[in-house]
Amino acid sequence: MRSFVALCVAVGISGCAAALSEQDHAAHHPAGASAPAVTPAQMDTRMKSMQEMHEKMMAAKTPQERQALMAEHMKSMQGGMAMMGQMKTPDAKDGDKSMSPEMMDKRMDMMEMMMQMMMEREAARTPAGK
Repeated sequence: MRSFVALCVAVGISGCAAALSEQDHAAHHPAGASAPAVTPAQMDTRMKSMQEMHEKMMAAKTPQERQALMAEHMKSMQGGMAMMGQMKTPDAKDGDKSMSPEMMDKRMDMMEMMMQMMMEREAARTPAGK
């Protein structure tokens, strides 16, 4: 099941990533700088933020309330995608591409939450009768 979720997230993320231009992408990567390592505490903070966004979306009673949350929802998703991108970047100092089991679990949890958020976003955009 996790493999299926990971595949779905990867497909969804690839569509979002394709929309970025090279210039947009390069703007947040200064030349010669390596990506900072992501810590378990940072992952926990991001997951808490995403959970709060999930709760806001679930608490919205009307399509108008859900629509008002869409920009914040997208920002949360982009933050999660950026963090996962940092996680797959090897440390330039030692070239180690491996990830601890704890971080692998946290990354998978984040991917699952992002998949849930994508499904909620789509449900909020689609009229109930369709």
